[in-house]
Amino acid sequence: MAIAPGLTFTFEKIAQPQESAASLGSGGLEVFSTPSLVALFEITAKRGVDALLPEGHSTVGIEIAVKHQKATKIGKKVRCQTTITAVEGKKIQLTGEMWDEEGKIGEGTHTRYVVNDAEFLKRLG
Repeated sequence: MAIAPGLTFTFEKIAQPQESAASLGSGGLEVFSTPSLVALFEITAKRGVDALLPEGHSTVGIEIAVKHQKATKIGKKVRCQTTITAVEGKKIQLTGEMWDEEGKIGEGTHTRYVVNDAEFLKRLG
């Protein structure tokens, strides 16, 4: 399957105590943190796109913008759906929406680049 606009990917999980704002230091409450919401979005996008790539290739995130709209209790199910909106060579742009069991909790945009893993790591020295 080719990487193309319109493809969607979904991932869901239970919000864990170590993902709370209090645990991560991004806030003081035991609720699903904004950094964890961002990670949910990025994980969903990466897993979906990377599954379509040949062996030895993956993607790296280079830009993400997220609006966290509603708090979620730890222990509740959270879900993200990402959609590819554009593909320009190795650059892949996606949108995402995130929900908990009661409704929408966030949305955003994300950009990833396809890399050859060995070449990418070699450039780092």
